[in-house]
Amino acid sequence: MSTATATKQDCLENCQECQTTINDMLTATCLAEGGAHVEQTHVKLMLDCAAACNACISFMSRNSDYHSHYCRACAEICKACADSCEKVGNMDRCVECCRRCHESCSSMAA
Repeated sequence: MSTATATKQDCLENCQECQTTINDMLTATCLAEGGAHVEQTHVKLMLDCAAACNACISFMSRNSDYHSHYCRACAEICKACADSCEKVGNMDRCVECCRRCHESCSSMAA
């Protein structure tokens, strides 16, 4: 397996984990905690992050020539989501998966 393939596979796995974790944390943690966890800009950012991860998965899995555009956007959104989750607190799983996804998507966008 080439390094590019391994990087792509890592990115796919990171995007899938991030999407799943964000959806889980949004429904299980944010809705239960309330307050800053359900603030509109934070929730919208989490939804944007999950959607961006989904788009990356779709474009990468079909070997689209345009996957790098989506990976670049996903990396930016994942970074913003990680920062927001870190600020809100009690969101360590989200912060960790978003940072991993940011790194792998940044590599795929390069």
